Amino acid sequence: MPTSKQVVLTYEGLEKLEKELEYLKTVRRKEVAEKIKQALAFGDLSENSEYDEAKNEQAQLESRIVQIENMLKNAKVIDDEDVTTDVVSLGSKIKVLDIEFDEQIEYILVGSTEANPTSFKISDESPIGKALLGKKVGDIIEVDAPVGPIKFKVLEINK
Repeated sequence: MPTSKQVVLTYEGLEKLEKELEYLKTVRRKEVAEKIKQALAFGDLSENSEYDEAKNEQAQLESRIVQIENMLKNAKVIDDEDVTTDVVSLGSKIKVLDIEFDEQIEYILVGSTEANPTSFKISDESPIGKALLGKKVGDIIEVDAPVGPIKFKVLEINK
């Protein structure tokens, strides 16, 4: 059996996954079971689309529950104590300057599970995340993006 990949999470990400798991196991399981029960009341299962939909939803739900349980089993939580402000590492809050547009952007470097570019949480596996890892204040990085190369200067590293 293949070993599962270690999942790197912040405490916030760990709590979010735990809450989602609890919700899926308590609330969603009951809702889906009720849908199946109602669909069974319609009778003939061979042409019962409500039953098919409810069973598919149940399968997706159980799959997500197993996925979250596996992530939690293999989770490594980033402790604030482990985050340094000397170099960029997982858990760092990094303020960078987009050199071309003279625009400051603040990123939080997280594991791929928590990545959410719309809230500026970037994965350590993303092009920008990879380029920032290990950098110090004052370092300039160049990232190949679909629009062409982008240059950033590291302005601050915080916890």
